[in-house]
Amino acid sequence: METLEQIKARAETALPGLQLAIIPNGNSANPASLLVDHDYAVLLAQFLKDDSQLRMDYASNVTGIDWPDVVEKQKVRVKREFRGQEIEVDEIIEKVKPGYLEVVYHLYSMVLKQGPIILRLRTRNRTDQTSLPSLTPVYRGAEFQEREVYDLFGVQFINHPDLRRILMWDEFQDYPMRKDYQEPDDYEYEPTPHDEVLVKARQHYPQEAPHG
Repeated sequence: METLEQIKARAETALPGLQLAIIPNGNSANPASLLVDHDYAVLLAQFLKDDSQLRMDYASNVTGIDWPDVVEKQKVRVKREFRGQEIEVDEIIEKVKPGYLEVVYHLYSMVLKQGPIILRLRTRNRTDQTSLPSLTPVYRGAEFQEREVYDLFGVQFINHPDLRRILMWDEFQDYPMRKDYQEPDDYEYEPTPHDEVLVKARQHYPQEAPHG
């Protein structure tokens, strides 16, 4: 199979306006990946599937990642007045780098027996801009996996054919795979309480009156 650099160059030539970034993995056992912008995600997926040299016809795995906000500290030199004189001192300032949600697709070619090509899509943030284009129109096998990412991370997949919870029940609130998720203390509506959850659930059940 071609190198990721060659695939990137051919895709950008085939899709004018497309700009891909190669994201190194940092682990020699795993390949690098391609970061694609929302506007070109479906077009790129279709290109990878249809291209005669690639034929990426199978999405084997779709996973979600939560990247919370990061506080970056930086030392800067500033001027301050001290006893009537202006002096320079070092100060530490904090800057918040907004977090985002990421969806990772592993694509293989069953026909040519090659792969994977790994695609990454990132939301604008983790709060009010959590939409990404669904790749289910290109890879039908991504349907349930995208639903799982929606259910557990809260990614809103645009043009998904049936976007609803798949693991948690409909009334469940929040997204349990988020890194800042806090487990509720009310287990009254837990449908299948067991073990430690059962102990917590019983604290919310009405106490039965003693038998006389």
